[in-house]
Amino acid sequence: MTTQIDPQTQIELEAAAFRRLVDHLRTRTDVQNIDLMNLGGFCRNCLSKWYQEAANERDIALDKAEARAIIYGMPYEEWRAQYQTDASQAKLDAFEQNKPDH
Repeated sequence: MTTQIDPQTQIELEAAAFRRLVDHLRTRTDVQNIDLMNLGGFCRNCLSKWYQEAANERDIALDKAEARAIIYGMPYEEWRAQYQTDASQAKLDAFEQNKPDH
């Protein structure tokens, strides 16, 4: 049986799921972007880019730094300084082999 969901409720559910994903990524600072890219084909930077594109499509001026701060919960450079670690050569090789085109 397929549950019928009206379009507005669908938007609200999708927005809630997105917010939960962003909150989850903010708490999992141990998970590096390269790990996300290698396993899922996207990372926090991808999400911020998609967010920025969606805003710009609606004539909302949002630059890259602002979009990243929304996703990271802080300025990107601050997050990098606090949480980003050097990627192993194996992770870099895996990224080069599997990187998506987006």
